[in-house]
Amino acid sequence: MHPAPSLIVFTTLSGLGFGLLAWLGFGLKAPTGFAAIVFFGLGYGLAGIGLIAAAFHLGHPERALLAFTQWRSSWLSREAVLSAATLAVMAPHAAASAFWDTPLPVLGWIGGALSLATILATAMIYAQIRAVPRWHHWSTPPVFLLAALAGGALLAAKLTVALWLMLALSVAMVAHWVAGDRRFATSGSDAGTATGLGKIGKVRLLEPPHSGRNYLLREMVHVVGRKHAHKLRLIALGLGALAPALLLMLPASYFAAILALALHMAGMLAQRWLFFAEAEHVLGLYYGR
Repeated sequence: MHPAPSLIVFTTLSGLGFGLLAWLGFGLKAPTGFAAIVFFGLGYGLAGIGLIAAAFHLGHPERALLAFTQWRSSWLSREAVLSAATLAVMAPHAAASAFWDTPLPVLGWIGGALSLATILATAMIYAQIRAVPRWHHWSTPPVFLLAALAGGALLAAKLTVALWLMLALSVAMVAHWVAGDRRFATSGSDAGTATGLGKIGKVRLLEPPHSGRNYLLREMVHVVGRKHAHKLRLIALGLGALAPALLLMLPASYFAAILALALHMAGMLAQRWLFFAEAEHVLGLYYGR
């Protein structure tokens, strides 16, 4: 699929923001006073920027409120509801911590759980799409959850926790790529299933549906060269997880933590670009892709 910049920004920044809010809610980092303003402000800011980017990805951003109405059947709608609930529930906890030095642990724990549920809902938007076999797999949610929690732990300055989560993230990323590379071939999808004519016999395309490019080809069929993909995977794995983990093994310092965070964000941007670019949609079968 075509990697939309708004989706890359949304999934990366909102994941960081809600990951940080989860740790703040669970009490891994319990700042008060001005420190609470900084940490909660950072969490809300990253989550907010990501959600705004997601809204602008819609064809009609003015209809974004409609996303809240289909929560019974749509993971996109559930994500919208959960994100709003997270920010609303976490607000009293953040205000009490910042202005009265009295955190509200119950609301914090509820807000932390809602933060994790929001991240999971974001992952399930993609994991539930059967038409993209690479995404429709159990390995998709762990990558989203571990990336958010690892980045959030870095932002919360909990370096030991971040180190172990970075190592877990590296394993999850590799598992997702290894499983994903086999998903389309083992999904049973081919020109016969795509056209519904497979029961008659072997189906081959005589001509493409049309001669020029269109919206479907531009958005749903994006080909990434194998060598190019391998290089980007190494960049995503190295910068997103392994290099930060190595930096976190060094004696604790603000410089190492900041550099680890910068590398992690760069690596996750590469990982999210690949996540969309390598997604083979079954629609491509109609075009002989």
